[in-house]
Amino acid sequence: MRHDLKRGAMLLASAMLFTAMVNGLQKVTGPRLPVLEIIFFRNLFSLPFVMMIAARTKMTLKTRHFGGHLMRSVVGLASMVMVVVTVTRLPLAEQQVLSYTQPLFLVLLSIPLLHERPSRHRWIAVFLGFCGVVVVAMGRDVPKVGVVGAVAGWAYLVALAQGAVGALTTMQIRQLSATESSTTIALWQAILMTIATAMPLPFIWTTPQMGDALCLVAVGAFAGIAQVLQTEAFASAQVSAIGPFAYSGLLWAALIGWLGFGEIPGLAMLAGGLLIVGSGVWMLRHDRPQRPAPALPSTPVEGTPS
Repeated sequence: MRHDLKRGAMLLASAMLFTAMVNGLQKVTGPRLPVLEIIFFRNLFSLPFVMMIAARTKMTLKTRHFGGHLMRSVVGLASMVMVVVTVTRLPLAEQQVLSYTQPLFLVLLSIPLLHERPSRHRWIAVFLGFCGVVVVAMGRDVPKVGVVGAVAGWAYLVALAQGAVGALTTMQIRQLSATESSTTIALWQAILMTIATAMPLPFIWTTPQMGDALCLVAVGAFAGIAQVLQTEAFASAQVSAIGPFAYSGLLWAALIGWLGFGEIPGLAMLAGGLLIVGSGVWMLRHDRPQRPAPALPSTPVEGTPS
């Protein structure tokens, strides 16, 4: 594999920008449209971009593990629902920084599910990351009592849980990658998620206004573009080298939140975000795999347009 650090970093940072724009548009449409309707259009309009990626390699839907693809899609769909719910109720930058807890949960889940023994560096990173979560939680600028405070606290817990669900999704992809190609995984994910979200539409359908309809098209297109850019980024350079640039998503989320919604991150959010991001970078730099891992299909960073 070629290693072009500059190209990979620019592509990954650009992917994070489009992912942040997806979350911003979901925040716009979230108060007026059902969550599953938004996710349906996201998957539907991103499907052509997934097909574009798959067309560059051997495109096949043949699989020996349909159950694994089905379960991966169910968990991935749950993650997408959590993202839409939380970006609608929390500042974009706060939701984004909480999504960065995914690597921390990945370490914890690897113990019972993969029987791994995390290194000392990983445990230090987990400790620092969850210290950051506590700092962000203590500094939330929301009422501490009453209905508004309860809703904000509930959304905060959902955002944190989304990090755990995202980690579970990553583990499922790793397991499928042992026997399935990345394009097969990506294709089944896109197809199954589109079908799953189409089924309840007759019961929840809300006709979007013209502005919302354009936002829904853009949500899917931007999610697809982010996936293409992320795929190109990891094809251009080693993950351990460009991985830290994924955290540029926090900058884009803060900028969109400020310009589009008047959201100004507080000092506690910035300090906690620094700890969470720092823990992720720590793991990337101090605990690199000893042998190449199976190629993973590119998915949006919910925390990833999860």
